Amino acid sequence: MLIVQKYGGTSLQDIDRIHSAARRAASLAKQGSRVVVVVSAQGDSTDRMIQKAAQVNKRGAAREMDAYLAAGEQMSAGLMSMAIGAMGSPAVSLTGWQAGISTDGVHGNARIVDIDVSRIQRELDAGKAVVVAGFQGLDPAGDITTLGRGGSDTTAVALAAWLKADRCQIFTDVDGVYDRDPRLFPDATRFGRISYEKMLALIENGAQVLHDRSVEFARQYGIQIEVLSAFTGEPGTIVGGSEPF
Repeated sequence: MLIVQKYGGTSLQDIDRIHSAARRAASLAKQGSRVVVVVSAQGDSTDRMIQKAAQVNKRGAAREMDAYLAAGEQMSAGLMSMAIGAMGSPAVSLTGWQAGISTDGVHGNARIVDIDVSRIQRELDAGKAVVVAGFQGLDPAGDITTLGRGGSDTTAVALAAWLKADRCQIFTDVDGVYDRDPRLFPDATRFGRISYEKMLALIENGAQVLHDRSVEFARQYGIQIEVLSAFTGEPGTIVGGSEPF
């Protein structure tokens, strides 16, 4: 079984949370699954990086911002790979371009156009868990691009599509998709399953649990996404297929 997992910034906020995510991935690998882990930058590090860049140049070039911001995910990938390795399961970290992700040339909001998964496949065949830095790729000019806020979701779903993964899991700080933000509305209702169309409508109305392009990719390639809590690992919400129940 090939499983793609994505961990967001809050899921990797500190070393304990990195260890928790790594333990989950290592356990799957030891059970015989082929595991690809996509990571975001830790906690609020992207916001802090943006603030620091503004102190240097309030009108920094988009190309240079992409080159700079992509480092956050790369640091997470290295830490996650080392954490998985510390648990006795071999792992390797890859940047977006090492993972073969090609994008258009729109800096700050690029779209994935193709993925050459041969490097990932070689690493998986060698028995390693593969940790990919999300949110980034390489454009036709050979420059680093980023996919927009939340773009690591899209990285994960796109990799699941190109790798023909059996499962695509998005681990976050909530335990699924709700009709309203459960952190603000205690009576919010959690969906067991939700269609792509309904999910896109929620995103359009402000829901931030998934990147809109990740859902568009999932719909295009027929990938079901499971949104679940990084803290409990309990079953969450399946995005895709029939209407919610």
